[in-house]
Amino acid sequence: LWAAGLKMVAMALLMAVTSVCIGFLASRVGAGVARDMRGKLYSNVMGFSNAEMDKFSTASLITRTTNDVQQVQMVTVIMLRMILYAPILGVGGIIKVVGTGAGMGWVIVMAVAVIIAFVMLLMVIAMPKFKLMQKLVDNVNLVSREILTGLSVIRAFGREKKEEERFDEANKKLTKTMLFTNRTMTFMMPSMMFIMNGLSVLIVWVAAHRIDAGVMQVGSMTAFITYSMLIVMSFLMLTMMSVMLPRAMVAADRIDEVINTHSSIEDSENPETIESAKGVVEFNHVNFMYPGAKANALEDITFKAEPGKTTAIIGKSTLVNLIPRLYDVTGGSITIDGHDIRNISMHDLRSELGYVPQKGMLFSGTIASNLRFGNPDASDEDVVKAAQIAQATEFIDNKAEKYDSPIAQGGTNVSGGQKQRLSIARAIAKHPRVFIFDDSFSALDLKTDAILRKELAANVSDATVIIVAQRISTILHADQILVMDDGKIVGKGTHEELMKTCETYQQIASSQLSAKELGKEA
Repeated sequence: LWAAGLKMVAMALLMAVTSVCIGFLASRVGAGVARDMRGKLYSNVMGFSNAEMDKFSTASLITRTTNDVQQVQMVTVIMLRMILYAPILGVGGIIKVVGTGAGMGWVIVMAVAVIIAFVMLLMVIAMPKFKLMQKLVDNVNLVSREILTGLSVIRAFGREKKEEERFDEANKKLTKTMLFTNRTMTFMMPSMMFIMNGLSVLIVWVAAHRIDAGVMQVGSMTAFITYSMLIVMSFLMLTMMSVMLPRAMVAADRIDEVINTHSSIEDSENPETIESAKGVVEFNHVNFMYPGAKANALEDITFKAEPGKTTAIIGKSTLVNLIPRLYDVTGGSITIDGHDIRNISMHDLRSELGYVPQKGMLFSGTIASNLRFGNPDASDEDVVKAAQIAQATEFIDNKAEKYDSPIAQGGTNVSGGQKQRLSIARAIAKHPRVFIFDDSFSALDLKTDAILRKELAANVSDATVIIVAQRISTILHADQILVMDDGKIVGKGTHEELMKTCETYQQIASSQLSAKELGKEA
């Protein structure tokens, strides 16, 4: 008795240690799988061009990186715990059943077949809904993101009720789908219990006839029932995965779609290097069409932007997005210092550019860390000088911590004008050969705009400056102005030349400036 008791205690301890080890191993592997997936997703998305970003949408990429990865991680952990444990029970149960010599193996085979058929039926019903569920999660994410980022506009127009209804609609669709899948899966456990109890009744019924015939002992029947339950339980544990597996499979497919999507804009196999960068940008009969569009957004664009000169563009921001290869041209070519930008590595190309987007974007950190974003090695003098040129010292010096003042995520703790000036200073601190200002002066008042452009002209006189603007006053003194209309250049020249030759420019100028400012007689 003591020997049997000690064996049972030892076995219990062994099972406890094994369970802990399996749990630790499964958790570690699951966390590692999730880490690697997030790493691959992040590194791949970082290489996406604007075309791929438009295809997936920001909301969907966030869902795939968080919710979808979490689904795969959870299933990985549970699979490892069950897959390592269930076969031991199943194989052990089969060995013991054979040892009983009861001759009722067909009962177990039938029970297992019924379980598998039932689980497959549930998966066929639920799988389409699981696919829909992840898309609906994307939609809830999208609506939430739009509402939260546009909260001030929503309040200003009194659209709170409408936006609540829009969110409620997206939320209800997701809830309805989740309820359907959960209700479908709730049939599993009671059905499995019914099958197990039905199996016990069947075994007892068959065994009773065999006992009555004198070919089987009562003890063999009891042992057969116990071991049969072990076998069925092992299959039950494996099939329970079907509750989570469909959704995890959908999540894995969505993750795989992102990982296997390669950027449409890639480096050349044998990239060229610019030996002595000057910053001469030339467009040669450039055409561009957005992915999926039927007509060109830009058509036959030809011009040259040179160092020490300012080239201004009225009417089309798309044009400057082609220079850093946020999109690739669909016809013609763009060259820098005589090299086609498609033949230059993107790192080398973008290191020559100082890009200031239309909407100023800052990152969480400090003012100094944001100004050093494009040039981590910039000295304190470079940072201060860049801020002075961008007219940012006015508000920086008023802060207690100066350049160490914190910047919140997205720059929400500074005004629109301050954000834009810091964005301009960030580009200046990089010391690029080509400056690209994508309507970057629109958030500035006219006085600050004029002073900033004057300082810019005096301090970056050896660089090529390309400005997209809607305000005539911003580009009045540009060396070359391109007037865009319907994706084509309809006018090219200085302000004075265009006022004589380009009707479109005349209309824009007359709508913004007075006759005196235009040099006309009152």
